[in-house]
Parts: sequence; structure tokens; C-alpha cells
Amino acid sequence: MILEMKVPSPGESIKEVEIATWLVKDGDYVEKDQAIAEVDSDKATLELPAEMSGVITLKAEEGDTVAVGAVVCLIDTDAAKPAGGTSEAPAAEAPKAEAPKAEVKAEAPKAEPAQAPAATSYAAGTPSPAARKILDEKNIAPATVTGTGKGGRITKDDAVNAVPSMGTPTGGSRGTERTKLSMLRRKVAERLVSAKNETAMLTTFNEVNMTPINQIRNEYKDAFKAKHGGLGLGFMSFFTKAVTRALQLYPDVNSMMDGDYKIAYDFADISIAVSGPKGLMVPVVRNAELLTFRGIEAEIKRLALRARDGQITVDDMTGGTFTITNGGVFGSMLSTPIINPPQSGILGMHNIIERPIAVNGKVEIHPMMYVALSYDHRIIDGRESVGFLVAVKEALENPVELLMNGDAKRALEL
Repeated sequence: MILEMKVPSPGESIKEVEIATWLVKDGDYVEKDQAIAEVDSDKATLELPAEMSGVITLKAEEGDTVAVGAVVCLIDTDAAKPAGGTSEAPAAEAPKAEAPKAEVKAEAPKAEPAQAPAATSYAAGTPSPAARKILDEKNIAPATVTGTGKGGRITKDDAVNAVPSMGTPTGGSRGTERTKLSMLRRKVAERLVSAKNETAMLTTFNEVNMTPINQIRNEYKDAFKAKHGGLGLGFMSFFTKAVTRALQLYPDVNSMMDGDYKIAYDFADISIAVSGPKGLMVPVVRNAELLTFRGIEAEIKRLALRARDGQITVDDMTGGTFTITNGGVFGSMLSTPIINPPQSGILGMHNIIERPIAVNGKVEIHPMMYVALSYDHRIIDGRESVGFLVAVKEALENPVELLMNGDAKRALEL
């Protein structure tokens, strides 16, 4: 029996996926539930498992964009599993030996007519209307592009593949590489441009004295790790708790625009921006306002590991009412994070640097972090945005009283 394998739906809003990598070759024998391909959607990279055991025939190439429900491969379930795989090798090699001959014969007649008219044709070096538009956008002169169309005309593909001149080379390697962006990266790019163009985005800044949090971590991190199965006590749990508290004080920051309406949420689903092997991913910590420090650290660790290992699902990244991003792990001192639409706010964390500050009229050196809140001014006014960020600052600088109800050990479940 020949089984048609179709692309399953990764999520309700996803209509197409891209074949990122085939993990098997055409004609291979595959086992049921064996991962045969990695497919990119606009939200995540997912593995495609074989539905049955048998010999596979690929119907799509790597890089192809296919609709959800389309057939991407066939599996012959009646085919016998090869014992050693050596008996089929000679048969497979025979057509490979003939392939170059066929290609040589096909190329010979193409080469001569392509060259003959190129030198005399009036069309040589003339771009088509579509090609001219692309070249104008790239600011590339048609005279610098070699046309591959009839009579030497510059086609649209020629214009798309053309690269601007990098000046006169003076030696050394000057290689270039052109690779197609993954569907996930293209979607991230689209959403970032959309956020810049369709929101009234502003950013407000503040700074946080991290001494109180450092003192708590230094005092309890070893006991926390021993008590909770190796789980670390990091900064993200403190920031997440501070954010959920501030969202309750300033609910407009936890809302979204929907046309002429505002949607407000009485829960805090916090999106945590993480860098994965396929690019930026934003998994969601659900109902973070109900989680303890241990619960937040455990959930962030689980999602980060899934993102790193390429096992993150669309559901893991669906939703979210507010985002936290930490550029400090890469050494960023200050930045203006971009809103994650359709959300209305995002908090940017940065690196911690010891700086002199005034404390009670004296100069002291403390570990300081700049924090930034980017927000959609269409729905959040300056009073709410500044008040929210001040509330986050106050909670981080007085965590025992404002985040732990006056008892650090109990809050950390020690």
C-alpha cells in the first residue's frame, strides 16, 4: 500500500510551512514515528514523523513552501526492510553514472545559441520592466549585470540575484553567500517591521540597584538549588514577579488594541524572549502571577531547553500579554526593545555594571542595571508607562517586602 503523508496543521493560524531539512533520503527505509523532516512554520520548527514503516519517496525539495494538508512524501508500506542495505547500492549507482551523459547532451545545444545573439542583439543588457524596477531599488546599474534571457536581456531573476558592487578589490578573500531566510526568521522580520509601522511606540528608561537581589541570591541560591532538584535561583524569577505585580497596579500595560476596542486581561501570561538555534523565539509562561519563584524558574528552564533543542511547539509560543527580553546576557548596556504585537508593552533587561551612585548623601558603588519599557502610546499614556516602570524598580530594590511578603525563606519554599 502506498501511504500519502500530508503536512499536519501546526496551529489554527498557520496555512503553510517550509521544508527546512529532510532527515532521510529518497528511497530510504523508514520506521514508524521516525523523524523524517524538519519543517519551519512562521512560529516554530517542528519535526515530521513517519506515519508508517516502509520505503519513502520524497515529493518536495528542501526550501519548498507547501500548504498544510499537501502531500510531501509517499511511503510504500509493502516494501520489505533491507537486511544490510548493500544489495540495492549497485542498482542505485547505475542511473547516477548515466546522469552526467544526459546533462552534457542537454547543455551542448544550449551553449551555442545563447552566445551567438548576445553580442549582436539589441536586447543585450536591456532589463525587462520588472527587472528594471528591482535594479532601481537596489541602486544597481543595468550595465553591471549580465543578462541570461533571450538575446542577453536582463530578466527578473537576474535582477533578484544581482548584488551591488563592493568597490575595486585590493586582495584577500571576498567571497559572498546568498541564503534564503527561514520562514520563522521571515515572520519575525515581518512582525518587527509591522510593530514599528503600526504602533505609536515609545520607550521610557530607569535604573535598578541590584544589591538587594544579589544579597538574596548569595544567601539562598545554594539552599534553593539543593531543595529544588538543581534548579537555579536566577534574576528572571524576580523580574517576572515584579512585572506581574506592576501589571496589577497598571492594567492598561496588560491590554491590547483590537480595532476601536481595548482588550484587558485579568491574568498575566509573560512571554520570555529567548535565542534559539533557529532564531528569536518567545515562549509564554502562563498565569505567571500565580506562580512561585520556584514555579517561574522551573517553567522558564523547561521552555528554554525546549527552544534550544528545537522541540518548542506553536502552543508554547501562542498568546502572551506582556514580554520580557534580556539583552544583558549578550552584554547590552542599553537598548530600546521592540513591542511584540499584538501586545502593548515589553520590558528590556540589560547587563549589570558596578557604578558609583549617591546613597544618603554619600557616594557608594553598587551593581546597577538599566531597564527600558517600550509601549504603545495609542493605549498606554505616559503616567501608566512611567508608573509601571517605577513599580518594577521599587519591587526589585525591595524584593523581600514587595515580592516575598516579608519572608524570603518561605517565598523560596525553603
